[in-house]
Amino acid sequence: MTVARLTAAELHAVADELADLLIDTVDGGASIGFLVPLGRPAAVAWWRERADAVSAGRLAVWVAHGDDRLLGTVGLDFPDKPNSRHRAELVKLMVHRDGRGQGLGRTLLTTAENAAAAAGVTLLHLDTETDSPAESLYLAAGWTRLGEIPDYATTPSGDLHPTTIFYKRLGAPAGDR
Repeated sequence: MTVARLTAAELHAVADELADLLIDTVDGGASIGFLVPLGRPAAVAWWRERADAVSAGRLAVWVAHGDDRLLGTVGLDFPDKPNSRHRAELVKLMVHRDGRGQGLGRTLLTTAENAAAAAGVTLLHLDTETDSPAESLYLAAGWTRLGEIPDYATTPSGDLHPTTIFYKRLGAPAGDR
């Protein structure tokens, strides 16, 4: 298994594989902002639209390859405002259904956390569907559950569902420096 950070050009080059992963994730029921059926052209276009943010340094995307195919991804979304440069949002952690149960989600999460810390980020945050398997991953990785927002997003099938907000401090809190 290899995990690598993508450049904008590399993101374009693997957009078709990332689209397959996105479609598999949505078809598997994960609430990541898309509804079923998610068409392949829309999924490819969504990934390609991320390239400008990657090029500008506002988004970092990692992919995990195993057995000659893309099995997972994770991203960090960096704010563009001066008062928020110490934080980032963990976005679109996805593991293909064929790659689950092998620790890949944890590997991708750790990769993003380590890269964030190396970039000087001291606070990460995310939201995930309440009662989803992802909640267990974040809790086991030391994230703090902040609370729920009712009816925040829809499931891929279109049902309203709450989301849970998590955060994690990296390194010493700003007040301790």
